[in-house]
Amino acid sequence: MKKKFSEKQIHILDVAEKLIAKKGFEGTSIRDISTEAKINVAMISYYFGSKEKMMSYLYRYRVQKTRESFAEFAEIIKEGKPEMQMKELVKYVVNQLFKYNYFHGFVTQELRHTEHLKDDLLEFYTTFTTKIDDVIKKGVASGVFTNTPKPEDILTLIVGSSLFVIRNKNFYELYVSGKEENYLVEAEKKIQANLLITVFSVIGYQAY
Repeated sequence: MKKKFSEKQIHILDVAEKLIAKKGFEGTSIRDISTEAKINVAMISYYFGSKEKMMSYLYRYRVQKTRESFAEFAEIIKEGKPEMQMKELVKYVVNQLFKYNYFHGFVTQELRHTEHLKDDLLEFYTTFTTKIDDVIKKGVASGVFTNTPKPEDILTLIVGSSLFVIRNKNFYELYVSGKEENYLVEAEKKIQANLLITVFSVIGYQAY
């Protein structure tokens, strides 16, 4: 079920997200957020209860916004050829995972005991899997794809590979060119290129 946020909550969450993206969750204090948002510290407690609970709200807000942007994205690409749609789907997921990489550790912890986060993620993953399935079937029907892998396996491949790269910097940076501060940018390019080759191989698309 979609949670409604007030304008004040959205303002605070937008500010918090920008700061956390820059400084990390641990490096961002409630005072940092309240100062940047030009509100009293007590307002954060009033709306969210604590910094940890605010992060939970922020994650739900981000998932909702991503679902909305994905709906728009899916509408834009729906008339494209199956191979183009699949390529854009892979790029979309990888980009979202890298763009909001600061959520992943939090999500791993919170999913153990926060039911609504599980529901939000399940709904989004299901929507995305349905789209992948639709593209695969169109590709097979038109003769562009020769294989019909399970769409959930394709999503697992994309998400799992991306999260491995994000979470294992010490290992993967050995194989990524560029300066350390550009790791995520360069790692995203590398894993995206590799995933496109892998996914197209799995679905039997030979022209890539």
